[in-house]
Amino acid sequence: MKIADIQLREKPLFLAPMEDVTDASFRYVCKKFGADMMYTEFVSSDGLIRDARKSLEKLVIYEYERPIGIQIYGHIPEAMTEAAKMAEAAKPDLIDINFGCPVNKIAKRGAGSGMMREPDKMVAITESIVKNVSLPVTVKTRLGWDEDSKIIVELAERLQDTGISALTVHGRTRAQMYKGEADWTLIGKIKENPRMRIPIIGNGDIASPEQAKEAFDRFGVDGIMIGRATFGHPWIFREIRHYLDTGEKLPPMDVPERVRLAKEHLAKSIEIKGERVGILEMRRHLSCYFKGLPDFKETRLKLVTSLSPDEIYSILDYIEERWGDTETTL
Repeated sequence: MKIADIQLREKPLFLAPMEDVTDASFRYVCKKFGADMMYTEFVSSDGLIRDARKSLEKLVIYEYERPIGIQIYGHIPEAMTEAAKMAEAAKPDLIDINFGCPVNKIAKRGAGSGMMREPDKMVAITESIVKNVSLPVTVKTRLGWDEDSKIIVELAERLQDTGISALTVHGRTRAQMYKGEADWTLIGKIKENPRMRIPIIGNGDIASPEQAKEAFDRFGVDGIMIGRATFGHPWIFREIRHYLDTGEKLPPMDVPERVRLAKEHLAKSIEIKGERVGILEMRRHLSCYFKGLPDFKETRLKLVTSLSPDEIYSILDYIEERWGDTETTL
């Protein structure tokens, strides 16, 4: 599969951009387990233009992450175009436009999936960005605003006509948020449209190798994007790839392997963000690596409250010693 001139393997696996999750250290881990393409956390166009520190920090990428995209969101056309130019200066492999985020503070302002209520404006913003940057531009969006306005099949053609290089579709409307099951049937209809010539990447509820295979086989997508299922489980990329290649499932990752991964992830987080911030932002990941361990509450509390790297490493050693032969739920 190719996105413009970016060559990816057949049936590539994408890491979805997720706020406060897909930072550089998590991307490092996902790349280690075989993510074919990744994205930064999504970046506010308004924040970039105002030189907001947090937004600018999200533009930092590393060579080992490539190919990687920077995703931007916003609702003001001029600001989106200017932000795309700023993102391009950070030298990613592509620029991705977020027309899919459903959270209220973004969608209610008309950004993210809020743009589904203004398809003409969505198309105009996309066209402007394509014309004003030299990198490939891609779009991530949803089926529509609600059950009565699933416009994605027609909209996909219009977005393609702006010159984008790929389209990712999450199989829910904005009204659904993340509730219920993702509906991949309309994603399949986009692929069935003989006018569509750009790669279509499906997203939504891919949490197992079997679901990934069904997405490729049943709906014909060119790639799949995995989001929430990677949280606490970044090795899902390795599991899916092995299943696609061999038809066999890998055994669950054992506790000693998870301890080693947690240590490596923590070290990378501290290396990139410094000791205090690196530890604080790792807390959301650390306990999830050991989901399902029995009688883990007290140890989990220590793991997510300590500010000492040495103490955390000691707790991780204790986890391996105490639960090393225990099966987990992931």
